Amino acid sequence: MSELALKAEKLDAADELAGVRAQFVLGDDVVYLDGNSLGALPVGVPGRVEDVVRRQWGELRIRSWDESGWWTAPERIGDRIAPLVGAAAGQIVVGDSTSVNVFKAVVAAVRMAGPGRDEIVVDATTFPTDGYIAESAARMTGCTVLPVTPAEVPGVLGDRTAAVLLNHVDYRTGRLHDLPALTAAVHAAGAVAVWDLCHSAGALPVGLDEHGVDLAVGCTYKYLNGGPGSPAYLYVREELQDRFDSPLPGWNSHAEPFGMRPAYEPAPGALRGRVGTPDILSMLALEAALDVWDADGVSVGAVRAKSLALTDFFLECVASYVPSGRVESVTPVAHAERGSQVALRCADAGDVMKRLIERGVVGDFRHPDVLRFGFTPLYVGFGDVERAARVLGDLVR
Repeated sequence: MSELALKAEKLDAADELAGVRAQFVLGDDVVYLDGNSLGALPVGVPGRVEDVVRRQWGELRIRSWDESGWWTAPERIGDRIAPLVGAAAGQIVVGDSTSVNVFKAVVAAVRMAGPGRDEIVVDATTFPTDGYIAESAARMTGCTVLPVTPAEVPGVLGDRTAAVLLNHVDYRTGRLHDLPALTAAVHAAGAVAVWDLCHSAGALPVGLDEHGVDLAVGCTYKYLNGGPGSPAYLYVREELQDRFDSPLPGWNSHAEPFGMRPAYEPAPGALRGRVGTPDILSMLALEAALDVWDADGVSVGAVRAKSLALTDFFLECVASYVPSGRVESVTPVAHAERGSQVALRCADAGDVMKRLIERGVVGDFRHPDVLRFGFTPLYVGFGDVERAARVLGDLVR
């Protein structure tokens, strides 16, 4: 057994989160390093979904809106996500997709910024949809869009800046951006800060309340393991809730949703972030998935510590097993700048990832030359990391 394999055994033996792995459906023959795209299935979800379908829908039917808590699910589940992103209760509502919530947040941010501010600053390296949504929001609000890298944001802020839309972690490289400093810079310019947490929530501390973030959105099917297409969430800081003017006012966000009044009056608090009828099946599957966070020892701090240890060890194994010059890491080495993934540039990345998957190591490929490996500390172990790097070395040698 190699020295790195022995080291992996020792690290796994000392891992305080090792027992959480049993709460997921994982085959022993596969190393799953794609939780930054789709999290693994928690073992408690199938039974809960069966109950929702057979009993709540099949037997109670319409009564489940009250008796099974369907109606309050968006805010109830939002309150369960809140501590994972550093937010107090009453500020997060679950529903719709990330794209829809980005649209709500950006348009509402421009409206809150007030007259004379007609520029939306957006992360030029962002996931494409965020850029598309920002462009559409700009056309709708009479703004222009200024795409810059996060590092360039402080230098372009000014009296015209209305809203700034940034990703907490870059989806391609895994770079973690400085949320506290950038939020402070946005506020100093009198603008509204909107953060996309898709690649950070459930993997590292966010601190929405602590750092005064105005609005935030995120998906739940990555590190929160909510399942394919599980609903996203919207965070509205408590102090801004009475000013949050959603561009998508629906009956579910009305102060009297069953009053069926022709005039719209928004509900109080974060509830005004709701739109239409909640997607109950996927929402309650997400609620069941969040149960894994209730286990002893599972905290965002513990998850972050293991995430950094896993990615450090992966980089160490890659350096040992992969021939020099064959791959290049584009993920920052510094812990303060690293999310929970490692991205490796490789000349024939698409073919390499295909062969990795055939060998039981599942990551993903991003055009044109990036191998992405996502590390979900709740179920990825150090033995997985050593095996993944060893197989990669075999394939590219």
